[in-house]
Amino acid sequence: MDFGGGDEIRFERLGRAGVVTLTRPRALNAVTHRMVKALDKALRSWERDDSVAVVVVKAEGRAFSAGGDILHIYEAGRAGKPPVEFFADEYRLNAYIARFKKPYVALIDGIVMGGGVGISFHGSHRVMTENAQFAMPEVGIGFFPDVGASHLLPGLGGSFGMYLALTGNRIRHGDALWSGLATHTIKADDQASFLDRLALTGDPEAVLRGLFVPAKRETDGPILEAISRHFAQPSLPDLINSLDRAGKDEFAARTLATVRMRSPTSLRVAWRQMSAGLTLSMDDCMRMEFRILNRMLAGHDFYEGIRAAIIEKGSKPRWRPAQIDAVAEADVAAYFAPLGDRELEL
Repeated sequence: MDFGGGDEIRFERLGRAGVVTLTRPRALNAVTHRMVKALDKALRSWERDDSVAVVVVKAEGRAFSAGGDILHIYEAGRAGKPPVEFFADEYRLNAYIARFKKPYVALIDGIVMGGGVGISFHGSHRVMTENAQFAMPEVGIGFFPDVGASHLLPGLGGSFGMYLALTGNRIRHGDALWSGLATHTIKADDQASFLDRLALTGDPEAVLRGLFVPAKRETDGPILEAISRHFAQPSLPDLINSLDRAGKDEFAARTLATVRMRSPTSLRVAWRQMSAGLTLSMDDCMRMEFRILNRMLAGHDFYEGIRAAIIEKGSKPRWRPAQIDAVAEADVAAYFAPLGDRELEL
């Protein structure tokens, strides 16, 4: 089936299932504008098609999707043409997936980050294998947790979502299941059987009842308690002070070191974003994120972060400002200001 995705994304009908496969394994299935537009077109067609009972999204290779195509974004921005329309279409797709009227099953067997999260974790069924790893590492490249992270993360118990947003740390399938990010876990060896049964029945709940294998939480109780204590602080400076006051506590020291490596601007913006997202609808979260996105693309740290991570691998990013307390509240507020006639239309 051809919805315009070329060799980057494949669409098939298998029995009662519409199956989407990301086919850029060498690029860790980084999401491109072409993929976004093709997936949107397929979903709108399948939502109207009574013979399609369920949609499944999966991927080739060792990653589900490691995020967006940030090298392309970097090059376009540096050329003076930041790809705002790519993000607008991507965010519209994220919002559409969240309100998709049929079961939407993401089958995740490998790394899922950034843009990959946006096309998987807003669906009704987030199924992870023991090979899966989840992260929203954007603050490490001077960006912010987007693609609906402001809707997805704030509601996680024990301030776990704030922890993931501000550290960018990876978690495995057990923590994802425990936190509510994943809805089900199955064995990697059962993926083919899962797809076969789903194509036959079109009923993910019935199929998952037979294949669901509970995954143990990887993060132990004392660490979860520490996350809840530190990341529930009323402000970002309070969080930093809480970690700092913990002295020789290994988790606190390690986490503080991680946070201090991130872009101070990104941390400030992500803190406010996560706090705001707790009371916003998915659509309003996407509008908020689009406002932030436009300011990030016009700023310094995003391009500096990509330079250090991708262009000159291993170099240390030079954030501006370089310290968290140097980021003024007025500067943070500007990221959230209305865009006038450039607001995201959903």
